[in-house]
Amino acid sequence: MFEGQPKGLYALALANTGERFGYYTMLAVFVMFLQANFGFSAATAGSIYSIFLGLVYFMPLFGGMAADKLGYGKMVTIGISIMFIGYLLLALPLGANTVAIAAMGGALLLIAVGTGLFKGNLQVMVGNLYDEAKYSAKRDSGFSVFYMAINIGAMFAPTAAIKIMEWAQTSLGVSEADSYHYAFGVACLSLIASIAIYYIFRSTFAHTDRSKAAAASGNANVKELTPAETKERIICLCLVFAVVIFFWMAFHQNGATLTFFARDYTATSSTGIQSMAFDVMNLVFGIFIVYGLFGLFQSKTGKGKGISAAIIAAAVAGLVYKYSTLPAETAVSAPIFQQFNACFVVALTPVSVAIFGALAKKGKEPSSPMKIGLGMLVAAIAYVLMIVGSMGLAAPEIGADGQPLHMADVTPNLLISTYLILTFAELLLSPIGISFVTKVAPPKYAGMMMGGWFVATALGNFLVAIPSLMWGASLTVVWGTLAAICVVAALFIFVILKRLEKVAK
Repeated sequence: MFEGQPKGLYALALANTGERFGYYTMLAVFVMFLQANFGFSAATAGSIYSIFLGLVYFMPLFGGMAADKLGYGKMVTIGISIMFIGYLLLALPLGANTVAIAAMGGALLLIAVGTGLFKGNLQVMVGNLYDEAKYSAKRDSGFSVFYMAINIGAMFAPTAAIKIMEWAQTSLGVSEADSYHYAFGVACLSLIASIAIYYIFRSTFAHTDRSKAAAASGNANVKELTPAETKERIICLCLVFAVVIFFWMAFHQNGATLTFFARDYTATSSTGIQSMAFDVMNLVFGIFIVYGLFGLFQSKTGKGKGISAAIIAAAVAGLVYKYSTLPAETAVSAPIFQQFNACFVVALTPVSVAIFGALAKKGKEPSSPMKIGLGMLVAAIAYVLMIVGSMGLAAPEIGADGQPLHMADVTPNLLISTYLILTFAELLLSPIGISFVTKVAPPKYAGMMMGGWFVATALGNFLVAIPSLMWGASLTVVWGTLAAICVVAALFIFVILKRLEKVAK
């Protein structure tokens, strides 16, 4: 997976890791901040969350258009600077008055604009690394590595948010509502780290900082497209974008209805070995074991196998020690569940790459469009599991104080399993879809087409609010709606599969 990749991949991936760590630290507690600080209802908080996510993923369209003319690197630098100002505004404890609400809205707009200039253009630069013939076969696995790095940042984000809030409350004596601002301050620091990495290692990817059209004009390996071919590629990408809308609508319930379920229905404490899952270091040890096993079986030298065995032994020892020091009871906070998706991405990426690599050697690897369709079906399975796990549970209720009531103590394993299945779906769809866009997009529209991917994501995030607005109805209706949407989207992909596969050749 890591062999034969261009050096610039790791620099760009680490720069994105820092930015995503800040973003997901903020996102892990954002909905709860809106309710705790401003007293918003679940529907209002969910709507704000949805609109914000929509803007975050809509703005890359304009960022991509600008970068196609002005250069990707310039947009990346401007974008991260604007994001920093936005997080800084959120970090200021301005209270709950009209000024505070306006400042919050302005901060969200700045973060969305900055992300629009940063995120898509950084990914186009990653795609440009693979335009060289010697790297072209590594494109899908390269984007899987890049995607894994993003989730390393996301994996630690919920813990960072919770721990900094706990520290602020216990050490500084601030209220719960004010403690959220410290989590937003962490995002500011992460952006400083991100831009530092970007410039320190810039020499490894400087050649990607130009429009793809300019790169193609000097590359004899790039086929010049006719107007008809250009049109067909754009149409096919738009068809994929239509499916992506519904995937993100379902997937990004992690910050909305799935978080509501964690708060309102999931047990607030855990004991025994199950509680090990709520310490991020235990998850890290598990990841080391997975990677150690891969090294053990794939290393070609005795030294390599020995190092892998030592890593496995150290990780197992770490888990044994952590188990021996477990408290009698571990508190389970609703935002902590958002760490599992990122953890599973990091742990399962090498598994996914290995499986598809083995299939490729046998000539049986599914095409990128087929993987996208399968991803939608797997996402549907996740919500079928939620339907089964929610059977017999009453609809959500609001107490006399206006706050949501805790309705039940469902085992945390239900949400953990759901996030595991959604991660399988994500690995089939998201990194593969991004790779597909960079491969199929007409050179002179590369930035705009990557922006189109994010616009589809944005539209999906706008639709995230629909299940939030349904919160209060039967849980079966909420989860059933999401499962049905995923199945319909998968069927659509399979209907147009041959057309998509033709342009990807």
